[in-house]
Amino acid sequence: MSEATPEDKRWMNRALQLAGEAAAKGEVPVGAVVVLDGKEIGAGFNAPISGCDPTAHAEIRALRDAAARVGNYRLPDATLYVTLEPCTMCVGAIVHGRISRLVYGAREPKAGAIESARRTLEEPHLNWDVTAVGGVLSDQCSQVISEFFSRRRAEIRRLRKQNSGKE
Repeated sequence: MSEATPEDKRWMNRALQLAGEAAAKGEVPVGAVVVLDGKEIGAGFNAPISGCDPTAHAEIRALRDAAARVGNYRLPDATLYVTLEPCTMCVGAIVHGRISRLVYGAREPKAGAIESARRTLEEPHLNWDVTAVGGVLSDQCSQVISEFFSRRRAEIRRLRKQNSGKE
């Protein structure tokens, strides 16, 4: 793992804004932004529920946006910022998109494919090296996810309680 730069916090804050947009739509609050030469070239937030698309993770949507804007599916020299450690699917897209640097916030113990559940970027058969930096604004990124699921669990309890009184 590499070290964070001063700019990493700035861009992670942008990714957190995008995560807020996902939460406002009832999606798991994950945001991602692709940066090249100090400029945002792509952005996305989770939308698999609203889009009826299991691949509509924040990272995939940000990569699609960036590729469309630059007119190339390859994004060498770009950095992808994401609020949550990417899953295996997203790591595959990051490698295929030739992202040079990945910066993420919170670890994802169940499905994280950088350091938590898997170490996908360390697999020897990969044909592209991605430098990864984890833990940037991790407390804020974790809090956004925790608060979302806490609200969701409270709503489920409320509905169960409401429905348990009906026969």
